[in-house]
Amino acid sequence: MKRMTALFSAALLSAGMMTATAHAQQDPAQAPEQPQAAAPAQDFTDEQLQQFADASQEIAVISQEYTERLQAAEDEATQQEVRMEANDRMVEVVEGSGLDVDTFNAIGQAIQQDPELMQRVQEMANPS
Repeated sequence: MKRMTALFSAALLSAGMMTATAHAQQDPAQAPEQPQAAAPAQDFTDEQLQQFADASQEIAVISQEYTERLQAAEDEATQQEVRMEANDRMVEVVEGSGLDVDTFNAIGQAIQQDPELMQRVQEMANPS
């Protein structure tokens, strides 16, 4: 469940990132407010950042589609089913990009805390 929540948060972050919204919030049920030092800066390769940017664009589309379905869901059981289906699709996209879910989430956390890294990923996602 924690993996799903983390990935879903990353998807929401990705959707926000692609629309140039720099401040996506983590799922409040996942963890209390953490200091910025919680996710240590890691050195990601340009290839990993490009894989993240590519996967994020696909995940943003999936996230939007499933957000609409989630809002239309009649009850908690249906919402849970929609979340699980969305998570499965997002995991497939991430793994299809060549990254594992943990690395994807680590990059997602790192760009929340590093405006320069976010800028690099945005440029990779939207080349001139």
